[in-house]
Amino acid sequence: MPLTRRDFLRYAVSSSLAGATLLGMPSSFTAHAAQAQGYKALVCVFLFGGVDGYDILLPYDHESYNSFANIRQSLLNQYQGARSRENLQPLTPDNAAQFGSREFALPPEMPMLKSLFDQRRAAIVSNVGPLIEPVSAQSFANRSAKLPPRLFSHNDQQSIWQASAPEGAQFGWGGLFADAILAAGANTGMGEFTTLSTAGVGPFLTGNSVSPYQISLTGSADIAALQGASAQNEFSGFLQAARDRFRAEGFSASNILAQDIATKFRQGIDANTVFDLARLSAPALTTPFPATLLGGQLKAVADTISIRDSLSANRQIFFVGIGGFDTHSNQAEDLSGLLSQLDNGLAAFDSAMIELGLSESVTTFTASDFGRTLTVNGDGTDHGWGGNQIVMGGAVRGGNIFGDVPPLMLGHDLDAGNGRLIPSLAVEQLAAPLGQWWGLSNSDVLHALPGLSNFDPADLALF
Repeated sequence: MPLTRRDFLRYAVSSSLAGATLLGMPSSFTAHAAQAQGYKALVCVFLFGGVDGYDILLPYDHESYNSFANIRQSLLNQYQGARSRENLQPLTPDNAAQFGSREFALPPEMPMLKSLFDQRRAAIVSNVGPLIEPVSAQSFANRSAKLPPRLFSHNDQQSIWQASAPEGAQFGWGGLFADAILAAGANTGMGEFTTLSTAGVGPFLTGNSVSPYQISLTGSADIAALQGASAQNEFSGFLQAARDRFRAEGFSASNILAQDIATKFRQGIDANTVFDLARLSAPALTTPFPATLLGGQLKAVADTISIRDSLSANRQIFFVGIGGFDTHSNQAEDLSGLLSQLDNGLAAFDSAMIELGLSESVTTFTASDFGRTLTVNGDGTDHGWGGNQIVMGGAVRGGNIFGDVPPLMLGHDLDAGNGRLIPSLAVEQLAAPLGQWWGLSNSDVLHALPGLSNFDPADLALF
């Protein structure tokens, strides 16, 4: 694909500032126009490495649990009782009748999520993952179905989750959502504050007209040269000279590309100034956040949401993430700590949204490269495909388990081998209701998620 002038500007400027910010309809859809009134935010918590969905939503009825334990016994032994049935946290979903006699539970490391689920503030979306079209075990085995490219590859599946295409994708569905909502009149101030990330620049938040604004745990992303100049402030005028240099003060050139790059640099520096001044003048949140990597990122998101009015932003999408979920080995110890970090971070963030009076206005969801196998490799699990994700917020139809939960056995119709689940819900089916809730028209949703037309968006009534 040829590199466009817009692409060149995006890549060149983000690289130069080293993290500073720059810039067929399904029949079941009901037509409506994009709505940008009031404040709404989406927060994606990406679990890099491929979280074991089997270890988030566990079986609780005796038959399912025994089947699960028979397959995973060697791994369960390493949990030292933490995955014994009596130590699990049983769920009572509102849609329990959908699953007949089957029952489900959360792991003991996630008591806060259990409480949120019981309060109808959180839901589980089961067996979701990248798909081009519906796939069965038979069509997977005989290769008669269209399959996502480069299955089971970390980088590619992360990209497909975020941008519906493998590594190298330019535009993510979060960025395309933002393009559409800005076109509908949202965010009358700097458009830079529409898509924001604490976890680097990936494709998810990049659209045709928006690029992710980088925030650190304490403010805007640092520019190393300016930070160094600030530390050496005994050199009179050096800091201001450095800022002027980065803002391209006095720069003039006849080359249109050089002019555009200078403009982007200037916009990035100015956006950082606006952001940091707003943060400094905002009252501190009283909600305590855990002193973890995820806790720090979610606090930065909460702090940013608290200054939404100063940024003239009434629609925002955030991207945060932590790694370590590639549990080929030592899963019992490593995953337990990560699930605890996720549990505490989500609970603190939910409390902060209540403190801000925005419980109904912010929806948080998890995503990950892929799920993992039901079978074990000794002390861990291998790369899978479909997995279980969490959706949280006051507007969510919490207390439900959305989607199908495949049986906890091997050889069923959604088993691609070794209990590697074939998704029964496509990523687009999770993304579509998020976009609609955020205010997008159905045509805008379909533009951002063209693969949605291969599935029924009515399958997932999250709100």
